[in-house]
Amino acid sequence: MTPRRLAPAGAAGARLRFEVTAGMDVTSSCRALGVVLSLALLAGCASAPRDIASRDAEEPYFARQLPGLPGGWDPMMSPVDNPILQARSLDNPPPALVQQALLAQHERWAGTPYRLGGSSFQGVDCSALVQSVFEETFRLSLPRTTGEQVNQGQPVARDALAPGDLVFFRPPGPYDHVGIYLGEGRFLHASTSRGVMISRLDNQYWQRHYWQARRTLEPTTLAQRVLTAGEG
Repeated sequence: MTPRRLAPAGAAGARLRFEVTAGMDVTSSCRALGVVLSLALLAGCASAPRDIASRDAEEPYFARQLPGLPGGWDPMMSPVDNPILQARSLDNPPPALVQQALLAQHERWAGTPYRLGGSSFQGVDCSALVQSVFEETFRLSLPRTTGEQVNQGQPVARDALAPGDLVFFRPPGPYDHVGIYLGEGRFLHASTSRGVMISRLDNQYWQRHYWQARRTLEPTTLAQRVLTAGEG
């Protein structure tokens, strides 16, 4: 048996140090590569929110095209569905509500004959009609007679009339006449010849006998009372 030849102690130590050093170099390289990959992934994840945030800043949420919705669809809340705008409208309702409410009263009273001293659908005079309409529509109590109603509220010029104003006339005979202005040159009244009807201020007869107009309450206040009356 041939005895194994041993390498010199110096050479074996050198080779061992080389192998250990090489192993450490490979391990260090792997660790360095792992760190680089981890940083790259973190950088990618960190950049995504910034991109989204940038897009959000440049493009409002409601301006985006939402998935599953037709092109050009506007998701913004409409004034009809907006409770804030609805609340504001209750504080400042349009005077057109007054005209609509008065036209509804005309529908109720149309065709009722004129009767001096009457206050029902069997017969009504002009001041009783005004008193009833104001009580039911605006919850405002007016005096019974034309002579008393003409002293209510404030005077208003003919060219500044608004729906709900009282218009007074002095036709031939012992009695004055009163009606309720509707707007657009028309007024609601109980005519002595034709009963409850709508007439025009520029009619030759009424234009000749026009006397004055009074505003019991501002149009916006009357409109608020229309809403309140409807709730009751």
